[in-house]
Amino acid sequence: MPSKRLLILVALMATVGPALAQDIAPLPTRAPVAPLSGPLQLADVLASSRQHAPQVLEALARVRGAEGKRLSAEGAFDTVFSAAADTRLTGYYDNRYAETKLTRPLEQWGGNVYGGYRVSDGRFPIYEDKNYTNQFGEIKAGVVLALLRDRAIDDRRFNRTQAEADIALADADRLFIAIGVQRRALDAYNQWVVAGERLEIVRNLLNLAQDRQKGLERQVTLGLRPRIILTENQQNILRRQTLVVEAEQALASAANTLSLYWRDADGRPVIPSPAQLPSDLPTPLPLPIDPKSALSMRPDLRTIDVRMQVARDRLALDQNALLPRLDLNAEASRDIGPIGEGGRSREGTETRIGLTFTLPLQRRAAQGRIMQTQAEIEAAMLRGQGLREQIIAEIDTIGVAVDATQRLLTLAGDEQARAQDMAQAERRRFEMGASDFFLVNIREEAAADAALRKLDAAYRQLIAHADLAAASADTDALGL
Repeated sequence: MPSKRLLILVALMATVGPALAQDIAPLPTRAPVAPLSGPLQLADVLASSRQHAPQVLEALARVRGAEGKRLSAEGAFDTVFSAAADTRLTGYYDNRYAETKLTRPLEQWGGNVYGGYRVSDGRFPIYEDKNYTNQFGEIKAGVVLALLRDRAIDDRRFNRTQAEADIALADADRLFIAIGVQRRALDAYNQWVVAGERLEIVRNLLNLAQDRQKGLERQVTLGLRPRIILTENQQNILRRQTLVVEAEQALASAANTLSLYWRDADGRPVIPSPAQLPSDLPTPLPLPIDPKSALSMRPDLRTIDVRMQVARDRLALDQNALLPRLDLNAEASRDIGPIGEGGRSREGTETRIGLTFTLPLQRRAAQGRIMQTQAEIEAAMLRGQGLREQIIAEIDTIGVAVDATQRLLTLAGDEQARAQDMAQAERRRFEMGASDFFLVNIREEAAADAALRKLDAAYRQLIAHADLAAASADTDALGL
């Protein structure tokens, strides 16, 4: 009968372990980007870069790695199943012994609770008298509590806190990288659209010269103008064709840069075609009501706050090392079944309580760590103060640029309107013979320059608004 119990217990030891294993859920898949219909819009680019930019995906992988470290740290609180069995095959004594035990660490009080079962059969020597049990074995349960050292914090809890902080740091780094990627995606898209607008301006300028060439050829044929004016206008056409070629090159280069952020559903770069250019510049990103109120959203500031909290937890752990250890152990056990080979001394419920006290006489290692951690906390506080002041100054500077670009855009628009009026009036005078070719050419190029200055002012406004969104970590404006 006891041998059967031992066999059952050994089989239980082999099967319980795998049942306690934990399953890890598979990683979620990324949602594909919807196919583009019509002109390429800023929202399409921001959504694509958010989902497929390699830098963002790398940062997400680091976050998952930090989550894996936290799962490992949680392993310190896993329930542990242990078992042992022993039998004497030869010799004066003939006995068998088996024991199983479950230990569950406590997340508070730095201890653990445990329960177990053991059973024995046969005769044991006097020095192994404790192995005797009644015929149906012995069950027991107990608890170990830390009353001083490790009561509030210990290595297990600090490692878990450190792992959670690593996740927060990795996530802050992910957000920091994502903001940078979205900011560069904004620049790439705006430069592409501006390059398309610039190409349209110089093409219109070229079309004016080409259309004029046809009219001049008729007038020269009729003897109304000298032939040299055709050569002069051809020279003007060549100069403007050069501007068009340069603008086309700039547009192609901007499209290549944009392909780093505009990707297909598989994450491969897609070079947008000129046919996908929108009809106008994108609307500037909305301005936050109070950019400075969003300082808590800045990932670099969040990183400093997390590191300071980790340092405070480490300080608590170091101060914990200065305390003496006083552990309480309480246990109750009871043998069950008929009296075994050990006799009647196993009858009844046995309860025990004990204290363990340890006091290190020299604690210089812990004291040195405390001094080091206190200095680290002070340095982090000063670093955070300096960074906050720097960010506030940066936001104020960007705010000045936002106001200035709005005024510059208004002035550039007025200048363009006046230049266009002057160019149209000069062309009418030229067609009526009241002006010369040199002056009408100057007026047209002045109008084109005014249009380019307006375009540049609008681009600078887009940059200023994007800079403010990035500085204030406006995730909604950045498509995050």
